[in-house]
Amino acid sequence: MNTPAPPTPPASSAPVRLLIVDDDPLVRAGLTLMLGGGQGIDIVGEGADGSEVEELVERLRPDVVLMDIRMPVMDGLTATERLRRRPDAPEVVVLTTFHADEQVLRAIRAGAAGFVLKDTPPARIVDSVRRVAAGDPVLSPAVTRQLMARAAGGGGHGDRADRTERARRRFGQLAEREQDVAVAVGRGGSNAEIAASLYLSVATVKTHVSRILAKLELNNRVQIALLVHDAGLLDTDDEGGSHLG
Repeated sequence: MNTPAPPTPPASSAPVRLLIVDDDPLVRAGLTLMLGGGQGIDIVGEGADGSEVEELVERLRPDVVLMDIRMPVMDGLTATERLRRRPDAPEVVVLTTFHADEQVLRAIRAGAAGFVLKDTPPARIVDSVRRVAAGDPVLSPAVTRQLMARAAGGGGHGDRADRTERARRRFGQLAEREQDVAVAVGRGGSNAEIAASLYLSVATVKTHVSRILAKLELNNRVQIALLVHDAGLLDTDDEGGSHLG
């Protein structure tokens, strides 16, 4: 009996165009070596500093930028903030050696789609890049909760109260079903998990997520999760208690 050949991606599925930005040439070389052979990944270029990112993006048109945080001239946080202000900005995945660094939180608030640790196995980095390019989150629920806790711990009581009030006002702009979906995103659910829990199709969940992003002028699902957390809507297990108004 012949052994069946492994499945191959459809011919119409274009590889994800990836730009790697890190000031350490050994790290860049290692990432290029690890990811260059990854199924569905095409490394279109490398950068050594955040100051190079906008020009590289303009010239190379990557789908995803894998961005180091700490670089000498312009750090990855500033580069991410500038890049995500572009109307045609690629997605950004932050590279870090920290598991719940407040700098990661700043990057996500700026519009990064998530982060991966530098010691993450290559196959998981490839998976993260492909998922981000497809519009899926790359933060696990556990990591998201850690970032939320760090966000909640910042500032005094008055700052947190103001942030909660602002978040609740924004959350109130959503229709009821959109609120349900937003809270489910905040709990770390994938589209399929949200669809099953809310008795919706995956396509309908994707539509709701797109509408939430557009209405609230957010960049990605992680920012939805941060908003839901800021509004204080993840403190209850009662799904029906998530609505405002």
